[in-house]
Order: sequence, then structure tokens, then C-alpha cells
Amino acid sequence: MEYEFEGRTEKEAIDKAAEELGLEKDDFDVEILETQKNGLFKKGFVRIRVHTGNSSASAGNSYLSARAFSGGADSDEGPGAGYIGKTVFGEPEPQGDFEKKMTGFAAGLIERMGYPGKVSVLFREKRKLGLKIDSEHSSILIGKKGKNLDALQLLLNIYAGRIGKEDVRVILDTENYRIRREESLVRLAYNVAEKVRETRGSVLLEPMNPFDRWLIHTTLNDISDVETKSEGDGLYKQVRVFYKGLRQ
Repeated sequence: MEYEFEGRTEKEAIDKAAEELGLEKDDFDVEILETQKNGLFKKGFVRIRVHTGNSSASAGNSYLSARAFSGGADSDEGPGAGYIGKTVFGEPEPQGDFEKKMTGFAAGLIERMGYPGKVSVLFREKRKLGLKIDSEHSSILIGKKGKNLDALQLLLNIYAGRIGKEDVRVILDTENYRIRREESLVRLAYNVAEKVRETRGSVLLEPMNPFDRWLIHTTLNDISDVETKSEGDGLYKQVRVFYKGLRQ
């Protein structure tokens, strides 16, 4: 199910969603739809879309939830420093039945695709499990803009739900792609913002998954003369970056 909420800040909108839905913050995924900064004649706001349940959309957004609340276990301070949680030092081998099933399923999946590799545990958190693929075929498994990796992650989350762990978010990475992608998007956001400020126009970015869009929105949230909004339908929407005052 999907619901939309507004607040003066991201935290207020998320708190409102949790209260009205009667859910813990780790029980739903958050997509930032629009941010409006305070202006001379209008108040700022943040509009979010909340995905609940173990639907395909919810599973596909799993790493968004991990990013949004990875400031610490059960953190209620909003977005954390990154979606990659505690790295496992000395414990990369799966522990327990669930981890063994997930790593085995992931390894079997990529082997049947023809791109075998070793799957180990990247991090463990409450209701979150990070898996890492080590393979000479990593570039293929990542795919263009990470779409293959996202698809594999979606399958892992669906499988987790089918074995009774629908409350656990599974994040899949290889070759530190997630971190490298995040850094690349932050640079893109600032470069586009500079262009928009120079031209006093707007730039429409390529279609992105919810987490990537969220990253663009939050990166530019503190630039006073630039605004962002999501456009389009479906999981992969586009972010428009525009000069403040351009939109009527």
C-alpha cells in the first residue's frame, strides 16, 4: 500500500506517517516526492510517499529504508550517514539458518545466470541484512546504473518474505557499487545545481530508483535558490532541478 504525508521537515512527515499508520519507522519505506524551502511568502514543506507491506515496490525500495534509518539502531533522527550499515569484521560467513539460506539463494541465483561468485555477509543490523558478492563478473551483475543489482536485490527480498522474514530488509552490493554510486550522484547533484543557478532554468535528470531520487533531493535541500521535484509514474521517476521562482 502507498500513502502520502506532508510535514515541515522530513522527520515531521515521517513521524506523522508512523503515528497515523500505527507502524514503527522500520516497518515502511519512504520516498521523498517534493521539498519546498521556506520563502518570503510561503512556508517550506516536505512531501513523502510511504510504502507499506511486502509488495514488489516495497521490496525494491529496501535499501532506501536502510539508508533513511541507518543513523543507528532504532534511530529516530531521520536520514543517517549512509545506507551501508555496520560492516562485519571477522564474521563474513553466514550465521544461522536465515543467513545461510539467503547467501545460498543469492549464490545459486547468480550461478544459474552464468556469472558465479561468492556471497558473504556485509553487515547485520536489526531487521536489516547486507550481502556482498565477490565475482569476476561484478560489472555485469551491477548492470547499467545498477539496475541488474537492484533486480537481484528485489528477488532476494521476495525470497526472504517467502521464508517468513518479510520484516527483514536485504541489501545487496558488489565492488562497493552502492557507495560509489552515492558519491557519483552527490557530485551530479551539485554540478546540476550550479548549472541551474547560472541559467536560472531547470534540468530534468534521468529516471532513477527511489533511493537515488531521495539522495538528489536531500543533497540539494540546503541550497536556498534551487528546488527539486519528482516527475513521472512508476518506480523509476525523474528528478527535475530548477531555479527557485521558476515554478509558478
